[in-house]
Amino acid sequence: MSDNNLERVPLYFGPPDGFPASDELPDGVKVVTFADRGGNAVDFRPDVVYDERDGETLHLQLFLPSDGMMMFGAPPKKHPLIVYVPGSAWMRQVVHMALAKMVRVCEHGYAVAVVQYRPSDVAPFPAQIEDAKTAIRFMRRHADEYRIDADKIAIWGDSSGGHTAVSVGITGDGLLDNGTYGDTSCSVNCVVDWYGATEIAVMNYYAGGMDHIAANSPEGMLIGGLDVFENLDKARKVSPLYYLDPERATPPMLIMHGDRDPLVPFNQSVRLYEALRAQGKTAELYKLIGGAHGSGGFDGDEAIELVLEYVGRYLS
Repeated sequence: MSDNNLERVPLYFGPPDGFPASDELPDGVKVVTFADRGGNAVDFRPDVVYDERDGETLHLQLFLPSDGMMMFGAPPKKHPLIVYVPGSAWMRQVVHMALAKMVRVCEHGYAVAVVQYRPSDVAPFPAQIEDAKTAIRFMRRHADEYRIDADKIAIWGDSSGGHTAVSVGITGDGLLDNGTYGDTSCSVNCVVDWYGATEIAVMNYYAGGMDHIAANSPEGMLIGGLDVFENLDKARKVSPLYYLDPERATPPMLIMHGDRDPLVPFNQSVRLYEALRAQGKTAELYKLIGGAHGSGGFDGDEAIELVLEYVGRYLS
């Protein structure tokens, strides 16, 4: 092949599907056609600091859809945001355990902010709720920088992160708040709760594999290292059900819980679902047959697709 007679061609700045296809076909080349899954490349921004409190530097792990069209001169597109709170029994989180799952979510066109909150041995309730609200406000204030649609935000959490997500959704602006970035709203369009605790004072009345009463239990540490049964008033105020108000708007909630959860009884989700329905709130509860605490289907495509379908109703 000689390059002696080649001529320069003009640069192309149109959309990818309009780029002229090559007609070269050397002998022996295998020709295939693959369907495009339509996914987004992911721009990962680790350890973004959103607050400092009680000696803790609090980070977000950000997953942002990378818009390849911007390379061709298209204007930047803003994406709906999912704020994800990883569970940890309210102790120090291992936030990187959630990263693979959040990449899958981001590939569907959602920006994701994984929230680190203060652990209960550093700051008991309501620190975790305050931190999640601060994270939402931080992302709203930086919406242009991260190409976030500030009007389309969901919060999702698992286990203690589910408790945090539900509490954020129910209390909204004003309650359980430390006022950081207070001129910005922390409201969300919808909530996803995966097997979160909702009423800690009754957890030991149902079958389980751990104690929820002692001062050094996760629930005891959440209320300040106190025995739950000896401090029922504090335990009651930890429950998001305590803050439900028929006169105050509550975002729609998707609740998912396994029927064989040994750490957070399925009844915790039943209590939340029934309380929401009793006040005319919008809620859906899915009982995963064979589901345990984060396993038994929660990492499968079906569970994530169910979440994406739900949040899509309120973030589209």
